[in-house]
Amino acid sequence: MNPDLEKLFPYPFERLAKLKEGVTPPAHLRHIALSIGEPKHAPPEFVLQALRDNLGGLGAYPTAKGQPELRASIASWLTRRFKLQPGRIDPERQVLPVSGTREGLFAFAQAVIDRRANPVVLMPNPFYQIYEGAALLAGAEPYYLNTLEAGGFLPDLDAVPAEIWQRCQLLYICTPGNPTGAVMDRAYLGRVLELADQHDFIVASDECYVEIYLDEDKPPPGLLQVCEETGRHDFHRCVVFHSLSKRSSLPGLRSGFVAGDADILAKFLQYRTYHGCAVPLPVQAASVRAWNDEAHVADNRRLYRVKFKSAMEILGPVLNLQCPPAAFYLWPKTPVDGERFARELYATQNLTVLPGSYLSRPTPSGDPGTNRVRISLVPPLAECIEATKRIRSYVESL
Repeated sequence: MNPDLEKLFPYPFERLAKLKEGVTPPAHLRHIALSIGEPKHAPPEFVLQALRDNLGGLGAYPTAKGQPELRASIASWLTRRFKLQPGRIDPERQVLPVSGTREGLFAFAQAVIDRRANPVVLMPNPFYQIYEGAALLAGAEPYYLNTLEAGGFLPDLDAVPAEIWQRCQLLYICTPGNPTGAVMDRAYLGRVLELADQHDFIVASDECYVEIYLDEDKPPPGLLQVCEETGRHDFHRCVVFHSLSKRSSLPGLRSGFVAGDADILAKFLQYRTYHGCAVPLPVQAASVRAWNDEAHVADNRRLYRVKFKSAMEILGPVLNLQCPPAAFYLWPKTPVDGERFARELYATQNLTVLPGSYLSRPTPSGDPGTNRVRISLVPPLAECIEATKRIRSYVESL
């Protein structure tokens, strides 16, 4: 067996299941899950119809590169959304479909890390655990960048020792952040590009929450957008990952893409040809429809805005929390240990949230997930209102 498998940590939801073992929640309350970031809004019917209309495509093998129509729709969306010059993204060389960002983010590290060079992969802390697992199985050492409230929940780039930057081969960033919802502005992303040039590493920007934001007039910027604005027209050292899971409430479609530096993507395509995770043709056809439409995405954002408003009104008086500018999570401080908070909330309210420490790692300067929980506002509005009222009831009982 691959010895690096022994380095993997238990997945957060495995730990959560163990935390809940032996607990019998009140039977008169139906369970509400606010622990997993699985959108529950209704998928767009026109996308589902496109899927049904193209089921005949299941009779053919898809290619790793994907259909030209899909890559063209993605390139057009990137151009519109991030104000790129027309033609800046070449669908032939700078776009690859992936089976959701989870698969793509993991596979990417396996393709780009040179394990002979004592590599380090930097990532935010707390983080999406795929970053860590990808680094470990690629033979690299993960290095955790704490995201603290004092720093706007952004990774502290200036706290990284020079010797770590010198060993860095890959930097994962997540904007908007999971679980904090923090948005990296243009200046921050510009600093990331400067560091990439100075120390010769690749930047993988996980932007799967970039279409979920509260202020309709302030869409979060993306890494390719900052490349465009700073004259980095070849997107050198930069790749971005996007998905339809959050944008279009289609987590089960498993459809996303990676785009950016053509030289990097040429090697990644070579890897993917052997990797064997080509996107099925009916999924590609449905994805074209989703990337070409913005109305359903605006409706999706509207639903989240209403849920955030109600959640803040209910929980704001009893919990130390901020309303994030983007994504669909709350990241409050808890008045007791995060594990105790989650276990007792389940025991008394039949409601599941995720302890923050399950998404983070201890560092010499502390564990940023301590005494926090992640609350996913993904159920329908009525369930979110009921859930947040139960959370308030529990907090007031402490």
